[in-house]
Amino acid sequence: MSLFIVSITILGLLALFLGTTIWVGLSLFLVGMAAFSLFTGSPPFLILNNILWNSTSSSTMMALPLFIFMGEILFRSKISENLFKGLSPWLNNLPGSLIHVNIVACTLFAAVSGSSAATTATVGKITLPELMKRDFDKALCLGSLAGAGTLGFLIPPSMMMLVYGIVAEVSIGKLFIAGVLPGLILASAFSGYTILRCIKNPSLAPVREVEYTWTDRLETIPQLLPVIGLIVLVLGSIYTGWATPSEAAAVGVVGALIFAGLSRSLNFNVFRESVLGSVKTSCMIMLIVCGASFLSVAVGYLGIPAKLTQFIGTLGLSKYELIFILSIMYLVLGCLLDGFSMIVMSLPLALPLILAAGFDPLWFGIYLIIMIEVAQITPPIGFNLFVINGLVNESIFKIALYALPSFIILLLVVVVITVYPEIVLKLPNMMIR
Repeated sequence: MSLFIVSITILGLLALFLGTTIWVGLSLFLVGMAAFSLFTGSPPFLILNNILWNSTSSSTMMALPLFIFMGEILFRSKISENLFKGLSPWLNNLPGSLIHVNIVACTLFAAVSGSSAATTATVGKITLPELMKRDFDKALCLGSLAGAGTLGFLIPPSMMMLVYGIVAEVSIGKLFIAGVLPGLILASAFSGYTILRCIKNPSLAPVREVEYTWTDRLETIPQLLPVIGLIVLVLGSIYTGWATPSEAAAVGVVGALIFAGLSRSLNFNVFRESVLGSVKTSCMIMLIVCGASFLSVAVGYLGIPAKLTQFIGTLGLSKYELIFILSIMYLVLGCLLDGFSMIVMSLPLALPLILAAGFDPLWFGIYLIIMIEVAQITPPIGFNLFVINGLVNESIFKIALYALPSFIILLLVVVVITVYPEIVLKLPNMMIR
């Protein structure tokens, strides 16, 4: 059977199941089961046994529930409330006002979490109730959160960068530094879009009558210090070599507990609710990860990533044509695979093409991370869409529509770093020799 028919069948089944009330994780399992049963002779249940273990037992995946636990502590203690209050005076006078808290909070938390899903879930729990209560435009609020939440993969520490660095044998330290400037550019672009939309239509962000002085703003700095302190603690433990990125997640949990205690908002009920909340969120995400991994293995058995990259290698393209075709390929793969699988399954064939075209593997790592960010807000397998769906119970496809401007911004940044690769390469080459 042709690659086209197989791909269309899998996409059609995904759209069918995800358009119903079936759980997202279960839908992914069902499509993976159908792919194995219809197109391969492999025993799906035997493969499923291995995937359930391999998808959840790695040290990288162990970091996810720890970062979520840290986020739950921040959310249920005064730290999260103080983060919102601390950022509000600084951002209130911008067109869009508090919607920018979504973006700035995601940028800050991305420097602590290393996970797109954890960043989106934590910041969404903090900001969305406040924004909805103040009658901000739902589409702009959810769209900005979906886009800015992807920064968890680009701003260090990043689990995706760890995977890419290991597979491509690229310095993880350089990757972390290389992600900083593109991450800040993306955050600025998200805020810039919000400003333009709200200048054109001020009703999207209701004007608040509160006026803040510089004294008011300076007085909020102590409210921001716990999050800034966590960023220094988590990143500092990694860059000094004191902890691995996975161990840094545990450092972050300890730091969050200490800061919550210092703010006098940590008690048994807060701790208990944080544990229960992190278990529920982690189970939801792990079920989706296992389902996505099962579907990814099915897609790998069918040879879709290998056939796509092999086909591209036969076209004799220029370097920019190669990036254009690879971008289309990764957009397609992003509809079928999770980020880890996109890296592991495509890199062995895509990286030689990139090196032959004269691109730096460090640059390609950042490019690939941004394409994975695009996949985070691309249905039907867009993890950020799933997370926001769990927060507001809105349709995944409607959230994807809200996130369309962020999707376009991400692709524009891909164009910018392709034309000007020094945006990615200059900082790591200056700081690490």
